[in-house]
Amino acid sequence: MRNVINTHLPIFAMIYNSAMRKLLFIFSVCFLLNNCNDGDIITVELEFDDTFKECEVNESVVFYKTKSDPSESLSLKLNTTIDNLIELDATNQLVNPDQTFTINGSSNTFNYRTYASALPSSYFCEAVTPNVIITSDSESTTGSVSITTVLTEDDNDGIPAEFEDINGNGVLDDDDSDNDGLPNYLDDDDDGDNVKTSTEKPNYSESNGLTNALDTDLDGIPNYLDDDDDNDGVLTRDEENESTDQNPTNDITDNLIGPDYLNDQITNAVPATAFRVHTIKQTYTITVEIFDFSFTNLTQDELDFGTLSPKPTTDRTVTPDFN
Repeated sequence: MRNVINTHLPIFAMIYNSAMRKLLFIFSVCFLLNNCNDGDIITVELEFDDTFKECEVNESVVFYKTKSDPSESLSLKLNTTIDNLIELDATNQLVNPDQTFTINGSSNTFNYRTYASALPSSYFCEAVTPNVIITSDSESTTGSVSITTVLTEDDNDGIPAEFEDINGNGVLDDDDSDNDGLPNYLDDDDDGDNVKTSTEKPNYSESNGLTNALDTDLDGIPNYLDDDDDNDGVLTRDEENESTDQNPTNDITDNLIGPDYLNDQITNAVPATAFRVHTIKQTYTITVEIFDFSFTNLTQDELDFGTLSPKPTTDRTVTPDFN
């Protein structure tokens, strides 16, 4: 009997194996696509602006940021208030400039959500949440929140603080032109003449600095640093001929010239007895960082949540001792 060798078998095996590999590849692609459609394989990227907004609801503060196309949000609800974050002691220092909170899924929550349409502006600020369609809601039940608050004070007189460094040594607290106890950057009347610096037209601009500041008597000293603006020998603060109210701007003998403190022909003196009340603007910069949180299908576990905008502000008032 003659042995017969079928030479077609190896070729058939090659064709069969190739076909099976193609089927396996197609099956794998379909499997992945189906899983993506089911929402099991999603890469979440928390790409939002560097600033966030806030509102208080039910005695909790909500920090949130949103974006459209697609419609998404990040929201952080904490069992605290803005007043707690910016609380000052008797010396106007922050009581708790650095605070931490634990995300627990109840009193302190952190959520990433997507929506079927754009969010109304009041979405996070209503006691009753507006009706919107949430397409996905990821909530972390773990993590920690670090909040840092920085207080900046300024006299709001139209001159940036760095331009009130009169001696140019880089230190603002030792520049006190009128020796009233308030450094110039906190003093809204730098020369102590009872006329507000902003009224004396320092005319600051980014392009020219203070080179165009008003100097009525042309003595080389701008009015906002000159305690005798018209150089008539009478201190500006003492030129209160019409109304003794610590405000020389409303004492006018000649309407064609203006206030007496700018009229070198009027030299009547009514000695001042007090300084006007000074107002200092306080601005709080609140930054938030979140650590060790966990969202489904997100490998990121640290987030610089950003800086609160608009920044909260308050005012404090000071009346310097008269000298």
